[in-house]
Amino acid sequence: MDYMPLNFPFLAAALLIGIAFFIIIFKRNLIKLIMGIAMMASGVNLFLVALGYRVGGNAPIYTNVPPGPMVLPVPQALTLTSIVISVAVLALMLTMVIRIYRHTGSLDSEKSRRMKG
Repeated sequence: MDYMPLNFPFLAAALLIGIAFFIIIFKRNLIKLIMGIAMMASGVNLFLVALGYRVGGNAPIYTNVPPGPMVLPVPQALTLTSIVISVAVLALMLTMVIRIYRHTGSLDSEKSRRMKG
């Protein structure tokens, strides 16, 4: 398989984000909601990396730059930043789910919405 369509990564990112939207909207389990948010972050990261791709591009890490186009480094830096932020946010959300589970005894999002105090 030598040929891959140029828009395949964009379609894969759109599919990941679409599945994540479905999970976030229609699932009531808090763990599944967090998994949907993680999938959405992965779709956004894939989209950012696909934006910086150039056919035949070289990595921008060389001292002696070979002739030809370079892959854009800014989307790669944004993706690394996004990964770090999403890991921190996911850890915070999982901590909150653990606290909700200990308080209510359930992972249902409807029960957590009815909590008071």
